[in-house]
Amino acid sequence: MKILIADKLSDQATAALEGAGHEVVVDPRATGDALLDVLREAQPQVLIVRSTKVPAAAMEAAANLELIVRAGAGYDNINVEAASGRGIFVANCPGKNSTAVAELTMGLILALDRALPDNVSDARQGQWNKAKYSKASGLKGRTLGLIGMGNIGQEVAARARAFEMRVVAWSRSLDDSKAKAYGVERMDSPLAVAREADVVTLHVAATPDTKNLADHAFFEAMKPGAFFLNTTRGSVVDEDALRWAMDEKNIRAALDVMSDEPAQKEGPFQHPLAGHPNVYLSHHIGASTEQAQDAIADEAARIVNTYAETGEVRHCVNLAEHSPATHLLTVRHLDKVGVLAAVLDEVRKAGWNVQEMENLIFEGAKAACARLRFDGDPSDAVVECIGAHEDVLAVSLLPLE
Repeated sequence: MKILIADKLSDQATAALEGAGHEVVVDPRATGDALLDVLREAQPQVLIVRSTKVPAAAMEAAANLELIVRAGAGYDNINVEAASGRGIFVANCPGKNSTAVAELTMGLILALDRALPDNVSDARQGQWNKAKYSKASGLKGRTLGLIGMGNIGQEVAARARAFEMRVVAWSRSLDDSKAKAYGVERMDSPLAVAREADVVTLHVAATPDTKNLADHAFFEAMKPGAFFLNTTRGSVVDEDALRWAMDEKNIRAALDVMSDEPAQKEGPFQHPLAGHPNVYLSHHIGASTEQAQDAIADEAARIVNTYAETGEVRHCVNLAEHSPATHLLTVRHLDKVGVLAAVLDEVRKAGWNVQEMENLIFEGAKAACARLRFDGDPSDAVVECIGAHEDVLAVSLLPLE
C-alpha cells in the first residue's frame, strides 16, 4: 500500500510500515493547500496525520484514499462526515498519550498554585519578589474535580491521589463501582463537580454534546479563586464565559488548547485570552513527549498493517453502530462459483439495499452460509426464487428487531 505521513511522526512508524513492504511518503509540511497538492501527486491509499487538518477537499484530491489515521486520541481535525460519505475509514490511537497529558495536567496545576511561569519571567527580567510568590495554597487536602473519566482522566486521578488530593468526578459512563475502583467520588453532573472542586480539569472528547460544556453557568458554579484547566479541545470551553470568570471571580486558568489555534508549527500567535494575567497558555503539547509519540507511532503503524493484512480497522470511529437494515436473509448454499452473484442479482431486482453481508465457509469448503442484512420490503416470492437455485440448500428471511 502507498502511505502518506503528512505530519511529524516518530521514525518508528516509517520503519514499521516500510518493514511490512509499504511505500511510505513523508511530508510533515503538507498542510492546507500543500496537503491537497501532495495528495493529488502521491494518490495514497492511507493518510496519517497528527494535527494536520483533513478537510473534504483533501479526500476529493485522493481518489484512492481508503483509510485516514489520526496519530492521537482526538480526531476533530478530520472531516469525519466527509470521510464517511466517501467510504473512507477513520481511525485514531486512543490511550497512547494518556500518561503524557496527565503529566502535563499535574504540571499546569502546580504552575497555577506556585505561579511558576510568573516566577521565572520576573527572575529572568531581574526582578526579585519572594513576598509575592510565597503565597501558594498547596495541593494536599484540596479537591480536584475531573470532567471525564476516560484513559486520561483515570491517569490524572491516580496522580492527584499521590498528591493526597480528594478527587471528585463526573462522566456519562461513571457509575459507583467504577468510581470506587478509580478512587474517586462520583458526582451527578459537571455543575456538581464545578461547585465542589478547588481545581477543575476537563478530559472529555470534543463532540457536539460537549461543545461549550464549560459555559457561563459552569463558571458561575465554580468557587471564587478556583483553578480551571483544559487539555482536551478548545471547543469544550466558552472562552467569553471563562474571561468573565477570570475577571469577576478571580478564576485562574491553564489552557493547553484554545479556539483558532495556529495550523502551522511555528509563527506569530494571537489569542483574545493571551494577555490576561489569570491565564497560562501552552502550545497544545499535551501528547508531546517522546514516550507518547513513540507509542502513538507504533499504534498508527499497527492500525495500517492490520488493515493491509486483514481488512480490519482497529479503533475505527466512523462505522455505524446500527445499520438501517430491517431484515436478515440467510442463504445456505454450495460453495461454488456464481451462487452469491445469483443471490445478489435477485436482491437487486427486489430493490433490497444490502447494509451488511458475510459468507461463512464450513470445514471442507463444500458448503457455506451467507447472511445479508438489508433494508427493504420483504417478499416470499423473492425468497422462493432464491431457494429455487440449484446450488442453494436453504433460505430464510427474518425481521430484525
